[in-house]
Amino acid sequence: MACNILLMGASYGSLLASKLLFGGHSIHLVCLPEEANLINAEGFKVRLPVRGRKDPVVLESRDLPGQVTAGPATGVDPKQYDLVGLCMQEPQYRSPGVRELLDAVAKSRVPCMSIMNMPPLPYTKRIPDLDYAALEAAYTDARVWDSFDPKTMTLNSPDPQAIRPPGEPANVLMVTLPTNFKCARFDDEKSTAILRQLEKDVDAARFDTPEGKIELPVKFKVYDSIFVPLAKWSMLLSGNYRCVTEDGMRTAQEAVHTDLEASRSVYNFVFDLCIKLGAAPADLVPFEKYAAAAQSLVRPASAARALQNGAPNIERADKLV
Repeated sequence: MACNILLMGASYGSLLASKLLFGGHSIHLVCLPEEANLINAEGFKVRLPVRGRKDPVVLESRDLPGQVTAGPATGVDPKQYDLVGLCMQEPQYRSPGVRELLDAVAKSRVPCMSIMNMPPLPYTKRIPDLDYAALEAAYTDARVWDSFDPKTMTLNSPDPQAIRPPGEPANVLMVTLPTNFKCARFDDEKSTAILRQLEKDVDAARFDTPEGKIELPVKFKVYDSIFVPLAKWSMLLSGNYRCVTEDGMRTAQEAVHTDLEASRSVYNFVFDLCIKLGAAPADLVPFEKYAAAAQSLVRPASAARALQNGAPNIERADKLV
């Protein structure tokens, strides 16, 4: 069954949208006016590396089975959608227009899937026995999450890495690490059934090439454990945030491999914290697997790039931990 899906954020949201469109779903992207105009006129393009192929494949939204539209945060009725995806970074949700739409999403009780490194405050309330009030200081504006029922919120770990290629139009995205989305189930089975349908659709997707149909990377995986998306925390603290140094930015590869034992120590500290919160070791990713993947991370993490570009706020999963 095709769904109507609202994705707040067209940059990273385009990557998820490119996968979901294979299932014939209708997707509306909330973004800046210039982005919306470009997407509505031309669609969007996602360059996706595929193992064994010299050049990436290019997913063009207009050639995929589903439909995509785009527009501003104003004038959107969340009740018209089956699922809402939060694809912006956490500080952006206090922006005028976006803040009001987020509150409308919360009050609509439509199932909401966050695709942020920073778990939304309502999602943390699905983890038992935390001091939730103490967590608020880690958020740019904790009040934007007040209207949410934690039962309607889930977390999808944004493990795939992608960038907007410099000098190219705003409707082009390039995937630099084609790993899988890892999404925790909702509290109820009806909402989770939507996720499981998306999982099947993405898994079944095949792309036409001159050599025939091929399977694509970047799957959408659904897990029963609410702790699986928290595996990203160890990666953020041992890699992403350590791209920020007193002397400027460094790549994630350098952050992890310049002092591998220091990286291992940070990683395992956060790993052990997740275990104490209730995660099973199988929910998480061993350091060795992450360190191997980090060899290909030849750009600074988004947090470092944002600070370098003068952003006053970034996601602070480090403070949350």
